[in-house]
Amino acid sequence: MRRSPSFLAGAASAAAVLVLALPAPALAADGDGGFTIKDSRITESSGLAASHLHPGIYWTHNDSDDGPYLYAVDSRTGETVATITMKGVGAPRDVEAISLGPDGDLYVGDIGDNLGGKWSYVWIYKLPEPKVLKDQTIRATQYVVKYADGPRNAEALMVHPKTGRVYIADKNEDGGHLYEGPARLSTSGTNIFRPVATIDLWVTDGAFSPDGQQLVVRGYFGGIAYDWNDGKLKRQGRLNVPLQRQGESVTYTPDGSKLMYGSEGKDSPVQPGSVPGGGSGSKSPSEGGGSASAGGGGGMSSGAKGALAVAAVLAAGFGLRRLLRKS
Repeated sequence: MRRSPSFLAGAASAAAVLVLALPAPALAADGDGGFTIKDSRITESSGLAASHLHPGIYWTHNDSDDGPYLYAVDSRTGETVATITMKGVGAPRDVEAISLGPDGDLYVGDIGDNLGGKWSYVWIYKLPEPKVLKDQTIRATQYVVKYADGPRNAEALMVHPKTGRVYIADKNEDGGHLYEGPARLSTSGTNIFRPVATIDLWVTDGAFSPDGQQLVVRGYFGGIAYDWNDGKLKRQGRLNVPLQRQGESVTYTPDGSKLMYGSEGKDSPVQPGSVPGGGSGSKSPSEGGGSASAGGGGGMSSGAKGALAVAAVLAAGFGLRRLLRKS
């Protein structure tokens, strides 16, 4: 999603300095060590979801001004191996998120609203994840969504991997809420999403762990991990989100051992991070957790530490501390 001039004047300048200071992510043979999206059409990757059917494949999309397209990116090469055109959904306005449900369907959130209340309703599209990776057109089901407390901007849509229930986190600089959809989405009327928990973050994306026991949300410069606790969120701690030029997406690897963080921009990186409180070799948020290095675990390099020191200074100057408020 496009940012306000005030945001770009400060945060983008800080991010530009820091991105140059950090080492580029290394590539791993399985792609889970990080990769770069090489498709020149994908310049505003705003959502990320690890395929259930195709190992090493991640689904992504642009946000606005692109059309009804989804891209299957091979994490081992960074190349797009299939482009899906959704039919039956009209013209998407601002697609900001993608998630996979327990039914094997892709859920696509056309939920962005640059003016934070311009549209009285938004849409969710659902389509089966294709069994064969090739360019094709697939019919999607379109659902109309409204919020119980009025229109809002949102960029995070998550489907619980056990119940199939859909959740949306709105995007608010001063923190927002997690919204719960009905037990089953309906095409016959409006689906009302109701606030069920406070999220103390300017959220750009979120994801459930494969076992459904953890929810993570990310912003531009930080993130939070929650114990799902049957929907009664219990905060575990902050995520060590890698510094990216415009961090817009997060997903778990299929085995739940890592988090993968994506960014907007041409040739945008997808970088790994450790999973708080679980996963293969991960550390809790208080122990340092993941970095932008290949493998997603371990300590930071001296260059990364230096860049983060610069980040602290710039954050004070530009007021970026508002992006992740204290609990």
